[in-house]
Amino acid sequence: MKPALAEPRRALLRAALTAAFGATLAVAALPAQAQDYPSKSVTVVVPWPAGGPSDIAARPLAKGLNENLGQPFVIDNRAGASGNIGSGIVARAKPDGYTLLITSSSPIVINPSIYKKMPLDPMKDLAPITNLLRVPLVLVVNPSLPVNDLQELIAHIKAEGGKFQYASSGNGTPQHMTTELMKTQAGLEMIHVPYKGSAPAITDVLGGHLPMMFDSTIAIMPHITSGKVKAIAVTGAQRSPLLPDVPTFSEAGMPGFESYAWYGFFAPAGTPKEIVEKLNAEAQKVMKSPEYQRVLADTGSEYVGTSVEEFAQFVEAETAKWSKVAKESGATVD
Repeated sequence: MKPALAEPRRALLRAALTAAFGATLAVAALPAQAQDYPSKSVTVVVPWPAGGPSDIAARPLAKGLNENLGQPFVIDNRAGASGNIGSGIVARAKPDGYTLLITSSSPIVINPSIYKKMPLDPMKDLAPITNLLRVPLVLVVNPSLPVNDLQELIAHIKAEGGKFQYASSGNGTPQHMTTELMKTQAGLEMIHVPYKGSAPAITDVLGGHLPMMFDSTIAIMPHITSGKVKAIAVTGAQRSPLLPDVPTFSEAGMPGFESYAWYGFFAPAGTPKEIVEKLNAEAQKVMKSPEYQRVLADTGSEYVGTSVEEFAQFVEAETAKWSKVAKESGATVD
C-alpha cells in the first residue's frame, strides 16, 4: 500500500517544484529583460513636424541614447492634430520599449480638455519616463502699443472693452492656454487669433497686425534683441538668464502665475517597469552631458530631469491645472 500512496505525493511534489522553478525564472527574467534592452533599433515618435521645438529635446537625447546603449534611436516625426496623431500611435504600440514618444505638453495635459474626441487617454495609455526640459514663455507686444509693463498692458486691454486681439501659435498650444490663464487670473476679455505655428504668428505681431502674443524664449529672442517686439514679463518662477532685465509675472504683479512649454519622454502603458527605469536612468546621463547642457543654455531652457514617480506626479498636476483653465475660459478646438 505504501508505494501506491507515495507515488501521488511524489507527483504533487514534482508539480510544486516545477511551479516554483517557473515562478523563479519569471521573476529572474524581468531584470534580464531590462539588462538585454535594447537589442534592436528603437523608434522615437515626435508628433510634430521635423525641425520644430520638440526636436530640440528629441534629437540630442536620441543621439546620446544611441551612443550609450549601442542601438539606433530613430526619430520618426508624425505630425497632426496638435500632437494627437503621433501620440496615439505610441499609445497603441506594443509595450516593449521599442516605440517611444517625445513630445511637448499639449497632447499630454492640454488636448484632453479641449478636444471632444481623443485617440488616447494620456493618463492611462502612456507611461511617463522623465521630463526633458522646460522653457519659460515670454509675453511680448508690438512696440507701437503704448505700454511698458504688465499693469499698463492689463489696463490697456480692459480699456478696449473686449475688442483686444492676441495671436498664438495655434489652438491648444501652451502659448494659447497661457494667454487664457492670464485672462482668467486678471479678469480680461480678449479675442484669440490662432495661427498654424509660431512663425506666422510672430510675423503678424512684428508687422503690427496683432498687438500681443506669448512665445518661448527659443522662438522670440532674436526679435526681442532687435527691438522688433517689447518683452513685458516671463512666465517662469525665476527670471530668464537670457532676459535678466525682464520681470517674472509674480514680480510684475500677478503672484503665482507660472507656465512653461515643457517636453517629456513617454512609453506605452504596460511597458515593463525595469525598462522604463532604465530609460529614465540613461536619459539622465545624456541630459547631464556637456552637449545636452549646451542645448539648454542656447535655448534658455531649464534642466528638469526627474524620477519616473516625480514626472508622473508632475503630469498629473499639469493635467489638473490646464483642465481648470480650459473649463474657466471655455477654450475648445471643436
